[in-house]
Order: sequence, then C-alpha cells, then structure tokens
Amino acid sequence: MTKNSTRLDHVVLWVADPVAAARFYADAVGLEPVRLAEFVEGKVPFPSVRVNEETILDLAPPTLADRMRMLPGAADSAGHPVNHICLSLPADAFDALHTRLEHHGVPLSEIGHDSFGARGNAPRSFYFRDPDGNVFEARHYEE
Repeated sequence: MTKNSTRLDHVVLWVADPVAAARFYADAVGLEPVRLAEFVEGKVPFPSVRVNEETILDLAPPTLADRMRMLPGAADSAGHPVNHICLSLPADAFDALHTRLEHHGVPLSEIGHDSFGARGNAPRSFYFRDPDGNVFEARHYEE
C-alpha cells in the first residue's frame, strides 16, 4: 500500500456499555483498547479498539446519537445494524481467535469454506456476535 491508497480508518459500533465492550474485544477477540482510561475518566466521548496499525473500531454509546449531526438523519443510525464486519487474520491468529472465543463461551457459527472477500476466496471463515449483537466474520486467506 502507498500513502495515497484508500484504506478503512474506523468503524463506529453502537454499544450499550463501552467499557464492557472494550473488555470483550480485548479479552475474547484480542484487540487492544485505545483511550479506554480516558473514557472512564470522562475525558473522551468513547473508547476504541485497534484492529491493526491503521484501523480501529469506535465503541460509541447510544447517548452520542443526538450529537451525530454530520448529515441529516445521522442521529437515527443508533441501533441500525450493519450486516457484519469481517476481520481478516493470518491462519494461526484465526485459529487462536476461534479458540479464545470458545473459551469465553461466545457462540460461533460452523467453519465455512471458500467464501469470497476483498482478497479472493478465503479457505476458512466463521461468524460470531459481540455482546451488543454486532455480527463479525473472521477469515483467513492463503499466505
């Protein structure tokens, strides 16, 4: 990738309890919390978790909805689900995530095979929900 290529910067998820959500993403999914202490101290409006060096998930409480004035109707997005978000991982991290989610008692779909995505067909994938009902797919591609 070059500095001028388009990338996904962040996705905002509506979550009932941002601290609990950050803990879920840290403990069960293995993502690093960002600005969690600052959120707890009331210094920032929401915490995030880091997907990679370029992408984060913002964990926004629905109380922020009335501050969403960037477009007409943006405040109405609170509670409107996205179908799912897909995390692409190396094969060993895919296996580790599956094991970690099982350990945390997170219900998982069956392992799917050869699903199409941004990098072609992925040999394995599975789905899970976070505590707020947001659906995630995890997959890996051939390396």
